[in-house]
Amino acid sequence: MVEDGTAVKATRRRGAALEAAVLQAAAEELAEVGYPGLTMDRVAARAGTSKNVIYRRWPNRTALSIAAWRSMLPSAPDDVPDTGTLRDDALAMLRRTNDRMAAPFGAVLRGLLAGMQDDPERLREIREQLGRVGVGPWLTILARAVTRGEADPAALTPRVATVAVDLLRNEYGLNGMTSAGDGLLVEIVDEVYLPLVRPRG
Repeated sequence: MVEDGTAVKATRRRGAALEAAVLQAAAEELAEVGYPGLTMDRVAARAGTSKNVIYRRWPNRTALSIAAWRSMLPSAPDDVPDTGTLRDDALAMLRRTNDRMAAPFGAVLRGLLAGMQDDPERLREIREQLGRVGVGPWLTILARAVTRGEADPAALTPRVATVAVDLLRNEYGLNGMTSAGDGLLVEIVDEVYLPLVRPRG
């Protein structure tokens, strides 16, 4: 822990080990005090290093915060659900996302989005990163549904495939939600997602 910016004893680390320690310290700070409360002093104290070391890698706290958030993203692709129905696959995907959004990862993300409203370039960078991480599995489950005749081939686009998860993220980002009940996930899938992708005619 870091109390009032008091530094812990410095540990000599270099390269990847030092970077990982700083990113972990920044992520912990973001989870505890949010983006507005994050300072290079506190991160340096928690990581057991100096501000100069941090500034050599990240020019400002915004760059450090985004790097710390990225370090919290899954390091390997998630397994894609294959339950045999699009409804159950979509619910499994939404429940996984909901678990993450209710965890420190989600708190850090919400803090960054709220704290960077005056920096549209950074906001776009974060949202594009989220899109790159999430679109593949949704396209996979939708393609399987097209093969089974559950979904219209015309729906097989990134924008349509990710509608359900985008709606869930909006609940967190726009409505200030910190945890979504399962009923909301079912509502998104049954009332919006499935009717949107269902075969026409």
